[in-house]
Amino acid sequence: MSRVSTYGNYQSALMNLMAAQQRNNEAQNTVSTKKNATDLHGFGRDAATVNALRTSQTRISAYQEVSKTVADRLEAQDLAMSRLNEAATNSRLAIANAIASGRTEGLMAELEVQFQIAQNALNTKHQGQYLFSGGVTDKPPVATTTLNDLHAAGTTADAFENGYLRQSSRVDENVVMDTGFLADGLGSEMFAVFKDLKALDAATPLTGALDGATTTALTDLMNRFTTSATNVVNKQATNGTYQQRVEKLIEDHQVRADSVEIMLGQKTDADMFKAVSELELSQIALQASAQVINQLRQVSLLDYLR
Repeated sequence: MSRVSTYGNYQSALMNLMAAQQRNNEAQNTVSTKKNATDLHGFGRDAATVNALRTSQTRISAYQEVSKTVADRLEAQDLAMSRLNEAATNSRLAIANAIASGRTEGLMAELEVQFQIAQNALNTKHQGQYLFSGGVTDKPPVATTTLNDLHAAGTTADAFENGYLRQSSRVDENVVMDTGFLADGLGSEMFAVFKDLKALDAATPLTGALDGATTTALTDLMNRFTTSATNVVNKQATNGTYQQRVEKLIEDHQVRADSVEIMLGQKTDADMFKAVSELELSQIALQASAQVINQLRQVSLLDYLR
């Protein structure tokens, strides 16, 4: 005799329906996220490996950001040093032209301009901070704004108010780089020439024809500008060495990041062909379970007796 649907059969079918729904939800999540799981628990025995790879990924990303920040700062320093070098070179050229012509009209005005360029270069800001401040954040590293201010200062050192903390950054696991320069280290020699030049002008105003003594004094100052420009170029070369090293580190970080991304993908990325197939099968199973439930709901003892 045929069996009539029982409570037990209905409960069994209901459990199958719930299991089919769970399977379908998991398949939909896999297809939508393209990942085998959405949390570490879902990766089972690979959870520890996945966690270690994600930790490495985060650490490498942090070093990438620091390295890029350092690279930007080094680029800004290079540009500032170029302007500083130009100020010294142009000052030397202005004096050379005066000596060649035997006259000094306009010389001090031109040197005032070059001093302003040097001062602005040393007071360069990057991301809101003075590049060469040595850790002093509330005031520019060069306090003097004109040749008269520099002349009035007791010593060349009085023209600078920078601190002595050089910029350092951890750009890799075991690499900490000191990449900063200080305003007084870059500009003291050049400012000393400017100060002596202004003292010469104060003693014997540079406004007309040159005599022998003034020509000799200007020649010495011109040569000192050459020396100060060379020293700035040497520091710029050091900065360039830092740039090359940081650029190499950025490349290395990217290679490591790509490698970790591949390894992590091998552990976490879903096989999309398999995932789509599983979704289709789960939908079929869900529909079948739903149909069984619907059929069991319609079966009654009265239907059987008829």
